[in-house]
Amino acid sequence: MKKWFYMGLVLLLSSCASSSMSNGGEVTGVGGTAWAEPTPYGMVLVNRGAYKMGPAEKDSLWGLVQDPKGVSVESFWMDETEITNAKYKQFVLWVRDSIIRERLADPAFGGNEIFKIEEDKEGNPVKPRLNWNKPIPWRNPSEEEALAIQSVFRTNPITGEKELDATQMNYRFEVYDHTEAAKRKHRLDVKRRDLNTDHAPDYTPVMISKDTAYIDDEGNIVSQTITRELSSEFDFLHTYIINIYPDTTVWVNDFENAYNEPYVRLYFSHPGYNDYPVVGVSWEQANAFCEWRTRYLRGALTRGVIVEPYRLPTEAEWEFAARAGKSENKYPWAGDVPMAEKGCFYANFKPMDGNYIKDGHLITAKVGSYSPNEFGLYDMAGNVSEWTSTAYTEAVSELTSDMNPEYRYNAAMEDPYKMKRKIVRGGSWKDVSSFVRSDIRMWEYQNEQRSYIGFRCVRTQIGFAKGRK
Repeated sequence: MKKWFYMGLVLLLSSCASSSMSNGGEVTGVGGTAWAEPTPYGMVLVNRGAYKMGPAEKDSLWGLVQDPKGVSVESFWMDETEITNAKYKQFVLWVRDSIIRERLADPAFGGNEIFKIEEDKEGNPVKPRLNWNKPIPWRNPSEEEALAIQSVFRTNPITGEKELDATQMNYRFEVYDHTEAAKRKHRLDVKRRDLNTDHAPDYTPVMISKDTAYIDDEGNIVSQTITRELSSEFDFLHTYIINIYPDTTVWVNDFENAYNEPYVRLYFSHPGYNDYPVVGVSWEQANAFCEWRTRYLRGALTRGVIVEPYRLPTEAEWEFAARAGKSENKYPWAGDVPMAEKGCFYANFKPMDGNYIKDGHLITAKVGSYSPNEFGLYDMAGNVSEWTSTAYTEAVSELTSDMNPEYRYNAAMEDPYKMKRKIVRGGSWKDVSSFVRSDIRMWEYQNEQRSYIGFRCVRTQIGFAKGRK
């Protein structure tokens, strides 16, 4: 079997290559066409560049002096605004509709097989997937269909109103850790782990950690980190189940003795706030959104089209984008002051003690309410702080490369809570001007949800048009 596979591979490759007769036996390279990645909707391109990361030299903050570090980052696409309530609602409704489709195909609710594809046109079994081309029968459903649809809703015991059951909005996804899988120490062929021929192969078992999750009989999400001996590529495939509904109570819990109940009821649910940045979303939920956004896009692309996944920006990418690639910029704009000479504000922040509205807003503002920076990015200072992919450590300069620097730590459930801190950047509507600077590092625990933290996505650029560098 291996012999025939090899011969088939040779034939395949040879069919794509020029014959030695046509090029005189010279190696001229495989031909191809120039290709440029189309601009993703709502994103701007941040071209690769280099800058001094961190507070400028001799700049003292809170009595501390930090040394900047020269770094370079690759080109990437970045959302021009923070993710809005409207965009995050699309995620929530997709999860809702996927649950309904699963139940419509369940024999307990009538078992309509048309909602789930398990066979191809020839009747051969395929990996089960939901049929999104079949609309949900919102109007005039059968008795079984009505039960499936109503199962994702609840009746509010206080108001008697029907509402979405947020506890059911669980999104399951898998992430393959390419970085860990690529490390030499994790090669399945023991002889390839150490290329020094003076060393005998070390057959000591290699232990890896694998994240997995499931829903128990009571409907609770159980997340576990399993430690086991490396055996296959699947050991680097992590499974997560995340409840993705925002915590709307953050408006009360973040501010003691404040009348913020209207925000609890309305900020995420009312369409009047659709164009405002989503808040009450943890780092874990933000990552789930990025993964779903990738799945959603790839589901619409024709076979063979390749796109990099959406993800949270690294801390280095975020700072580079916020400062418009300029090491001297403390803010997304030029200069060291947060407002123009005529008193016009450059961002949404807390300008004075107790005075939130001097900049024109009490809480968050509609995304894009202020002028963008030179890269075309809005609200990189203030409005809401933004999650990055980077884990918090004081010694980040010593631990990271100067090329695409990133420090990641996937904390296990049993890890101390302090090891679950992630970097947030940009400051928010509740912060004073010194906290909305582009070069200031802050952190929050990865499972925390706040009324002043949101996020935006990035996607590494692939390919360049002809004549571009």
